[in-house]
Amino acid sequence: MGMDDTLLQVLKRHPFVGGFSPEHKARLAEMARQVQFAEGQVIFAEGDDFSVFYLLGEGMVALELQMPGQLLRIQTLFAGDELDWSAVLPHAGKHFQARALSPVTALAFEGEQLLASFQADTAFGLAFMQRLMVVVSERLRATRVQLLDMVSPEARRAGT
Repeated sequence: MGMDDTLLQVLKRHPFVGGFSPEHKARLAEMARQVQFAEGQVIFAEGDDFSVFYLLGEGMVALELQMPGQLLRIQTLFAGDELDWSAVLPHAGKHFQARALSPVTALAFEGEQLLASFQADTAFGLAFMQRLMVVVSERLRATRVQLLDMVSPEARRAGT
């Protein structure tokens, strides 16, 4: 984030808010804070019960699953992606571990504050949740493709 950039300017560049009204972008920016993670830093661990939603500005994050004897990378997220959509589900617990693969900057939003804001402005809540459902749906599809690649002998033979 440049020195002259406001959080609103940073937020406006993120694809997640592309379809949001100016009012909704402003409302979201009021709740944002800038955070940074060092390479290798665990952002959250599997099972953690705290709720922060992130919009990634720079860097890469691995979503990982702890398996007996190994760490399985489920997905890699990049600048422009969203992290931890479960933040808006109270006490959902994390399904994965998130770890910074490079230095990361992101906008962070407290889950409880988001939920309170949705209740105060249901049009904002609906816009946010509809956008979030698109993200969740894309993630599930990507995870499904990755799992098929890992277990399918045909996929391995084809070199995909």
